[in-house]
Amino acid sequence: MTKIKDVYGKRNGLQKFALKPKSDTFYNLISRRTKIQRLATGFIFTEGPVWIEQEQCLLFSDIPDNKIWKLASDGTLSIFREPSGNSNGMTFDRQGRLIVCEHSNRRVTRTEPDGSITIMADTYNNLRLNSPNDVVVKSDGAIYFTDPPYGIQPEDQEQPVQGVYRISPDGADISLVADTLDRPNGLAFSPDEEKLYVDNSENDRHIRMFDVNEDGTLSKGAVFCDMNIDIQDHPDGMKLDQSGTMYCTGPGGIWVIDKQGNHLGTVVTPEQPANCAWGDDDYKGLYITATSSIYKIRVTTPGK
Repeated sequence: MTKIKDVYGKRNGLQKFALKPKSDTFYNLISRRTKIQRLATGFIFTEGPVWIEQEQCLLFSDIPDNKIWKLASDGTLSIFREPSGNSNGMTFDRQGRLIVCEHSNRRVTRTEPDGSITIMADTYNNLRLNSPNDVVVKSDGAIYFTDPPYGIQPEDQEQPVQGVYRISPDGADISLVADTLDRPNGLAFSPDEEKLYVDNSENDRHIRMFDVNEDGTLSKGAVFCDMNIDIQDHPDGMKLDQSGTMYCTGPGGIWVIDKQGNHLGTVVTPEQPANCAWGDDDYKGLYITATSSIYKIRVTTPGK
């Protein structure tokens, strides 16, 4: 039986919020006067943040606690879904339906307008998926998700690879579009959707950049940014702003990375971050899931 709490436990230690620039352009993206807000705390391991524009609120997962939470703009917390299938990454499709990666159920689901749940993917080649981790939706409706084995025990793995998969826009087909990463994790499209960035966690600790072909397949897969430095932790969740600047959780905090893959600086958060999402009415709020808490900083360029 999968023991999610053995996989996602609390991380120890707090650090002081700081901005650590490596380039003069860093402060064009984040003001020197930027402060960090802790919006909620007391969770086990937070992940999968996604902003609901119509309600001006944030959904996020607490993976080991098996809940999806809703955080309103006034700070009110409520349970959106329990059990959640030990949900991790979440996003919305082009019709505004919630797409969820469920670790313990080993599937990707869609929540319909009436609240019912549709299974979008739970097998590939008649074998169960590992534990879908993060998910994005392309403008044509295709769903891309990563499938590392973080949410299962080694003896439970049926897939021969840790893959990146694509669900066709009509939901009828699932295809393996990348199989060369040892631990595919967070993923995000470039603003023009010509590139798909995928975190390769664990040993390699880098971000890969794939070309997105016209038929939805991926090619190339060059290293975009290497995070294999002498600080613990690995690349996890990421988001890009409208200019193509990347904000990726990684060793020491949130790395700010330009379109060429240059590390411009790091936002050091009080707890190790796992993921982030754009929010607020202008999409200049960067909401951060970091171990037991939810934080927010403001930036100068809105998210896409």
